[in-house]
Amino acid sequence: MKIRGERECKRCGTQWSYYETGGVECPSCGSLESVGISGAKQHTATPDSLDLTEARDLASRDDLRAAARTAKDVCRRYVHRHGFINGGDLIALSPTYLAAVELRHVADVVGRALNLTDDEEFYFVSLLRGADTGARPDPSEVPGSLADARGLAYAEAVMAYRRDLDTYLNDHPDQLARQVLASLTEHVKRVRALEGDIAPENAERLVGIAQELGTYLRDGDESALATAQNRLASIE
Repeated sequence: MKIRGERECKRCGTQWSYYETGGVECPSCGSLESVGISGAKQHTATPDSLDLTEARDLASRDDLRAAARTAKDVCRRYVHRHGFINGGDLIALSPTYLAAVELRHVADVVGRALNLTDDEEFYFVSLLRGADTGARPDPSEVPGSLADARGLAYAEAVMAYRRDLDTYLNDHPDQLARQVLASLTEHVKRVRALEGDIAPENAERLVGIAQELGTYLRDGDESALATAQNRLASIE
């Protein structure tokens, strides 16, 4: 949605940026009465951090189910608040966001499982350990039993990014980008229809296409657009 993010407090005159704080209250006096002092811009992002400390502490005490429940809740809140347009500027589909979406899905599997294999346990803990810094396990490390969770998570992440790309393109039209986005959308819809049942390497390609398209739109890097088109051709 479009927001007049540069604000001025009616009570004390303090000026601040909603795009940076994510809050409507004056940072100086706490008043909720303010006026916009700039034009409205598209804005979907909310400042937030992914804090998995509690979940990691539970995992360190070998309470994996409690760790999974906590991680799932933390990641759900983070993903729900996250967006990809900040004050009219497109931001990247980050490794941290991808890891958070995947951890939410994997934690759901771990929380419901009657028994976990050593590979499943190791993968969950590895993801939990690195998600908040954007560390993601390599596709070759995904246990077969968790491949669907990763595929579905990445499809979900790419679709969320696609929605903001579509919004961004409404204000910054680009026909070539629209064509790539349309093809990417069809692939992601198929993955969701298959409930994530694709090879982890193909899920990674879809993520790469979305990231390259974002780079092209942010930086005007035509080589990124070419890379996205080539990756699309490799999965068609």
